[in-house]
Amino acid sequence: MSADFYVLIKNGLVIDPANGRESVGDVAIANGKIVSELTPEQAAEAQIIDASGKVVAPGFVDLNAHLYQPGKTARETIASGTAAAAAGGFTTVLCTPDEKIICDNAGTVRLVRDLAEKDAVVNLYPVGNITLGGNGEQLAPIGALKKAGCVAISDSVGGVANNEIMRRALEYSSMFDLPIFDHCQDTSMSKTGVMHEGEKSLRLGLRGMPRASEDIVVASDTLLSRLTSAKLHIQHVSSFRAVDLIRDAKKHNVRVSAEVSPSHLLLTDNDVGNYDTNKKINPPLRAEKDRLALIEALKDGTIDAIASDHSPRTPTEKDCEFDYAPFGVINLETTLAAALEALYHSGAMTLSAVIEKLTVAPARIVGLSAGTLSVGADADIVIFDPNAAQVIDPDKFVSRARNTPFAGRTLRGKIATTLVRGKIAFSDQ
Repeated sequence: MSADFYVLIKNGLVIDPANGRESVGDVAIANGKIVSELTPEQAAEAQIIDASGKVVAPGFVDLNAHLYQPGKTARETIASGTAAAAAGGFTTVLCTPDEKIICDNAGTVRLVRDLAEKDAVVNLYPVGNITLGGNGEQLAPIGALKKAGCVAISDSVGGVANNEIMRRALEYSSMFDLPIFDHCQDTSMSKTGVMHEGEKSLRLGLRGMPRASEDIVVASDTLLSRLTSAKLHIQHVSSFRAVDLIRDAKKHNVRVSAEVSPSHLLLTDNDVGNYDTNKKINPPLRAEKDRLALIEALKDGTIDAIASDHSPRTPTEKDCEFDYAPFGVINLETTLAAALEALYHSGAMTLSAVIEKLTVAPARIVGLSAGTLSVGADADIVIFDPNAAQVIDPDKFVSRARNTPFAGRTLRGKIATTLVRGKIAFSDQ
């Protein structure tokens, strides 16, 4: 039996949106759980963390990260990816499949969970595939995936192009109370594109990806969600018209939720600049009109959560012509700073509202008891300085990858300490 341990985080600005708390005070931890207070005897033995001048919040919950193990471990592993998550303040991460990394059977799910138990420094939950091989043609065994430990299902960047398959997937997922994570893109319209279709793509001579490729799928899949009463979660929304469609669906009580990535909150297609492959992302960085609509959608609740959409690529993969470089940027270590820059420091949202989008809101989407500092909850906690400026230097990242869209940019918001079940998973002290 492990020995008892106690932690006392003192003098921080405690912000816990789940419980409506925002005040300077202490957070007490006993044996990995949050408690109302420590006894004098426990306090005498406790590790003291001075959070003066910093924010103490629930650990962040990420709905969308690609970690590439098993698979392309040159890009990332569970060990490196979860260490990067801890460095970014995330204490819970959902590991999503993509077109190359398939999780369509119980054996693969168990392998991911075994690897996580061995190597992960934060809580890791697998997301399974909707269809076998992620090819959109035949449903995967959804019940078996749920039983094996999946908390959601998704075909990620491949999507499900067949509306009949999507309808049946929603019906089956509803039976097992699993949300479908939906990458909304009509690939027949976007498969030859490499950036947002607009004036910038025309000037650069690059093939465009129109908003309509996203909007059409958002429209059809929200209609199917309405038909089946199933949970649908729209991943990395990027289009202002998609925002309008999601807002309308919510007005009609469709069981739809949505997320946005920090890249789409802070950058636009103009930032692609001189063919910068580290800003090649799918869905693409769009226009300023879209960026402002995404911020407004976060403010009014149309978009529920901020998710990293962490998609590591090796330097060799990105070191080529823009047309041939793979899509994907990394965000686990910069999500907080990018979100604060776009939302809090701009005056668009309060600090508590931003934290809510990173904590309890994403936890609710998948039914996890995370993102809260409630008494009895796991002591998954982040301590950060929202005003500390840092120049983003990818060579200092914990992640194996370096393909950040924010390299060289000064952002405000720096993680000091991340605790998982009361144990320090990251410290910059």
